Amino acid sequence: MVEYEARDISPEMSFLEMLDVVNERLMERGEVPVAFDHDCREGICGSCSLMINGVAHGPQRGTATCQLHMRTFKDGDTITVEPWRARAFPIVKDLVVDRSAFDRIIAAGGYISSATGGAQDANQILIPKETVDTAMDAAQCIGCGACVAACPNGSASLFTASKLSHLGLLPQGQPERYRRALRMVARMDIEHFGGCTLYAECQEACPKEISIDTITRMNRDFLRAGLSAGRAAVAGSD
Repeated sequence: MVEYEARDISPEMSFLEMLDVVNERLMERGEVPVAFDHDCREGICGSCSLMINGVAHGPQRGTATCQLHMRTFKDGDTITVEPWRARAFPIVKDLVVDRSAFDRIIAAGGYISSATGGAQDANQILIPKETVDTAMDAAQCIGCGACVAACPNGSASLFTASKLSHLGLLPQGQPERYRRALRMVARMDIEHFGGCTLYAECQEACPKEISIDTITRMNRDFLRAGLSAGRAAVAGSD
């Protein structure tokens, strides 16, 4: 751990702007700046993955680090900033971690089947509003990794379940729904994420406040897929 002094910080600055100021002053002195990830700075991309005072994304609920403002802290506070700490997220440098394991989980899910020819009018596909709302809630996941960083087991279940839910609830995702669950959960294990024991810390840390109900849905789909695969294997041996 290295201690840095942040002076003349406006309460209206975002947390990342404060880090920018710290880095500018380090470079002015010929020192190496602190490496940290960032991109959109609008709470959309999930790049700003930081543990702040032991809490993923900081003390404000439903807020990514880039949306956190310095007015949240008191003048003279000591703020401890750390990278995500999880076996599946190796540290690259300073506050930067490699989250490419998430990309491989998504890739394991494959594509959705789509009929060729003219596209069907969207209004002709009737989907209950409750289903649409639930799918869209899950689709809000920005893949930041806060769920993994907050979980005592380092589990990626909330992330994986969110990606499975928003496809599995809509008509377009139905053909591969159960095979997708098998592949993505298997990949999650290969990437050395821990198992979910429903501490619900992930739900508390998620900047998009995605519910652990998605994990229940993933477990149900995974169990159904496993049973179907087992029955198919037995039928094939007969």
